[in-house]
Amino acid sequence: MKPLCCLILGVVFMANPLFSQNFSPNWESLDSRPIPEWFQDAKFGIFIHWGLYSVPAWGPTRGVGVYEKYAEWYWWSLKTPTRESYAQFNKIHRDFYGDKAAYQDFVSGFNCEMFEPTEWARIFKQAGAKYVVLTSKHHEGFCLWPSEQSWNWNAVDVGPHRDLAGDLITAVRNAGLNMGYYYSLYEWFNPLYRSDVDKYVDQHMLPQMHDLVNRYEPDIVWTDGEWDHPSEVWRATEFLAWLYNESPVKDKVVTNDRWGKETRGHHGGIWTTEYDLVHEGDASSMEIEHYWEECRGIGTSFGYNRNEYLENYSSSEELVHILINKVARGGNLLLNVGPTADGRIPVIMQQRLADMGNWLKINGEAIYGTRKWDRMPKVTPETKVYFTTKGKDLYVLCTAYPTKPVKVDGISKGIVTMLGFDGPIDSSTEGGYLTIEPPAITPATNPCDYAWVFKVKGALQ
Repeated sequence: MKPLCCLILGVVFMANPLFSQNFSPNWESLDSRPIPEWFQDAKFGIFIHWGLYSVPAWGPTRGVGVYEKYAEWYWWSLKTPTRESYAQFNKIHRDFYGDKAAYQDFVSGFNCEMFEPTEWARIFKQAGAKYVVLTSKHHEGFCLWPSEQSWNWNAVDVGPHRDLAGDLITAVRNAGLNMGYYYSLYEWFNPLYRSDVDKYVDQHMLPQMHDLVNRYEPDIVWTDGEWDHPSEVWRATEFLAWLYNESPVKDKVVTNDRWGKETRGHHGGIWTTEYDLVHEGDASSMEIEHYWEECRGIGTSFGYNRNEYLENYSSSEELVHILINKVARGGNLLLNVGPTADGRIPVIMQQRLADMGNWLKINGEAIYGTRKWDRMPKVTPETKVYFTTKGKDLYVLCTAYPTKPVKVDGISKGIVTMLGFDGPIDSSTEGGYLTIEPPAITPATNPCDYAWVFKVKGALQ
């Protein structure tokens, strides 16, 4: 007879397909891997874009397309005449730094002397975020960890002389949050990449990715910069098979869909939208059946942009509504902050995060651990009422305080309360509808700002 502990372990092993399945290096097999439950429960994460581009910290904010506003594309924009914003970037560069200044010279300004990782982690936790994703290396190729493949082009050898990636993951995990890394597959001006992509993948990219995983054991591997080549060139399926089968994070790691020019929205882990854009069009209301995540900045750029105005920043109310929209439609929100070159999170970003955290303290029950309601009406720009579910409970999330009864089709039972509100909520069921009578609230009884949540306990079969 087997000891009880062995029997228990055996049950856990058999119950979790992530532990029992071996994945082959092909998309059919890799795509069958379930999205880890911790990520589906988390719902809200913080993205961080931080690198040498944080020194010039400039991008246009008016009169150009979405991608042209990204301050983290500063170097590329300086060197690419076909880019819409090429002239603007070059004029700013000449005016601020002179004709002879090279992008590489910005390393002297990337000193990070005010970087306090425990303070960052505190801000993220108070915001209600459950995970963090740091750019370990953007398309410029500069690494925030001591990469042997990027000798003298990483934050330990030059600049702050500090393992920024390592310091932050320690602080974030000490705060009880999950953490992962963004990693750009390609590098704009790496001579090896430009001359021999196969050798670059073999001698530079894959060793770096293995190093990141083995060194820090991240919960998320979030790739980007995949569009130059198909996944076969990047040897993506080979890496993912190792990640899922052999790596130290094989049972918990989350990946995305940016593994080759053909993979977004088709292969990988979670699908990723960006400022509501996907290859097929506007993702602000479209149905996305696969598990997904929206990434966006609080402003119009991911990297810190000194040229942004107040009008370029989403308000706290807008951000809460964005979070509700994504979660109710079956996704997560990965909201970006762009720290300054000296290591500060801009105060306006801190304020937005604090407001989101205050809302989540009251209403987080309707966000964390929930799932999309399969009967939720299609979302449109006019939608003011959203739904999430948890077990047998239904949550009704209103992005404007209702001035008339809220009717929920197909619900014939349940006890109704309003999160954060102490008084009773009148409701009735008739004709296949649940009707909720919103209570009159005063400044003294109003539980929160931005959005209000009714909980219908026991509503679902």
